[in-house]
Amino acid sequence: MKASVSPVLENVIYRPTKRRSSEKIVPILGVPCDAVSAFVDFIYSSRCTEEEMEKYNVHLLALAHVYSVPQLKQRCVESLRQRLTIDNVVDVLQLSRLCNSPELSLRCMKFVHRQFKAVEQTEGWRFLQHHDPWLELDILQFIDLSESRKKRTKRQREEQKLYLQLSEAMDCLEHICTEGCTSVGPHDADPTEARKEPCGKFATCQGLQTLIRHFAACGKRVSGGCHGCRSVWQLLRLHSAVCDQPDSCKVPLCRQLKLRSQQEKRKDGARWRLLARKVASARAMSSLSQAKLRRRRPEEVLEMFSRSSRARGGARSFKLGK
Repeated sequence: MKASVSPVLENVIYRPTKRRSSEKIVPILGVPCDAVSAFVDFIYSSRCTEEEMEKYNVHLLALAHVYSVPQLKQRCVESLRQRLTIDNVVDVLQLSRLCNSPELSLRCMKFVHRQFKAVEQTEGWRFLQHHDPWLELDILQFIDLSESRKKRTKRQREEQKLYLQLSEAMDCLEHICTEGCTSVGPHDADPTEARKEPCGKFATCQGLQTLIRHFAACGKRVSGGCHGCRSVWQLLRLHSAVCDQPDSCKVPLCRQLKLRSQQEKRKDGARWRLLARKVASARAMSSLSQAKLRRRRPEEVLEMFSRSSRARGGARSFKLGK
């Protein structure tokens, strides 16, 4: 026998005994004889049929753990991962902990999380509640942490989306105040050179121009203004907090608002500076992702979009313009 495959078996077989006999008997209890036969065959040949693995994967995992056969243990873990069901997941989870398999244990935890309503109706779950309440508590804590993590991730994505929208609005504001667009532009620009057709550079350009025209004509802006005026004030203030060239910036009130922000020591000023840092961070991350996308070859970009489309369950076609 290739006892070297299993250090535990090697120790049992070559351990000195009081009896002088050429035979060594190793009792293996608690598992079916056919499972033991498949285990011994693996010790000799390092092979196990798919039929044996499907039928005895639970027993073979226990044997592989007890007798320290890592190759067989890994195969059993992979087999059980692929064959998890609502009815057996609790049993496999308990076994994975007994056999010290964190990979299989995590897979079972995630499966229970996804199918919890169905799993809690099974006999295995009822047995767990009566005989292993600590494991039940671990499962419930895992589910709670997973849900909290999911909500936190969703909130962070929504915040990142908002910061990117603010960043685009500030870029659009700079575009309007520096280059001019349709009927809105810097005071020293030649009106005859203004763009006549709608701007396609920014999705928010037309809406922001409408806000700026309203801001310029609104009679309430001195006393705090209406909702539209407050939006323009907030955008101007946010721009001034991010702008690093206030002396040469063409955005109105940029230098004055930056000086005012630097002089403020209230919580309101700190809040604006924090928002400015987050918007600047979102802008930097967006620029990095765009640069990475531009470095990809066209066929890689198409393949990426194709995979994304298939993952969403829809078939779409994309083509690159010349």
